Amino acid sequence: MDSLKKLQDIKVAVDAVIFGYFDKKDLHILLIKRNVEPFKGGWALPGGLVLDDENLDDAVKRELQEEAGIKPDFLEQLYTFGNTGRDPRNRVVSVAYLGLVNPSYHELFADSDADDAQWFSINQLPKLAFDHQKIIDIALKRLRTKIQYQPVGFNLLNDEFVFSELENLYTTIIGKEIDRRNFRKKIMSYGLLNETSQFKKEGSGRPGKLFTFNQEKYKELEEEGFYFEIK
Repeated sequence: MDSLKKLQDIKVAVDAVIFGYFDKKDLHILLIKRNVEPFKGGWALPGGLVLDDENLDDAVKRELQEEAGIKPDFLEQLYTFGNTGRDPRNRVVSVAYLGLVNPSYHELFADSDADDAQWFSINQLPKLAFDHQKIIDIALKRLRTKIQYQPVGFNLLNDEFVFSELENLYTTIIGKEIDRRNFRKKIMSYGLLNETSQFKKEGSGRPGKLFTFNQEKYKELEEEGFYFEIK
């Protein structure tokens, strides 16, 4: 019964797994270099404690702005991490977020309790503070699944792109080769890509036609029960 009388002393935090994509390169993750203990000088996900008068979404957006100077194009709650001992200072429960940005549209600027902010390939991550590697592993699994039933990948591309860039993006995220002919056929059948009058030169081959993603049409179709699916 004495345990029931003890008041909770639990801190609530937010952490953000922000993915970025560089054409024909690995998928990348945004990390910040901590300038406070614990793990001072180590790399970690951007994030921090939630203020008393702040909701979770506002907290993660504030932390991303303060520690890296960015505003994600796509951001959603991922998972809650609350194991004891995950933070050596206090009992901290963290609500993790998954975000997507096009790095070419965002200039990183570290501030607050971050000395630096950089993009790291998911295949060459440094040793991370806290349980942040576990958080990244879960976020990557979610992204690999989500991109096959929701067109979130367009948040990682330029506003205008050639179709091969879209194919490379899916191959990179899913982590295996795709049937390019069937992929193109299915994507084009949805009618969500608008052709432009512009072309982009790629290597020694013929210039590729540039497309844009019709976000408004997708939202209209989604409201009508349309289901985006890539397998």
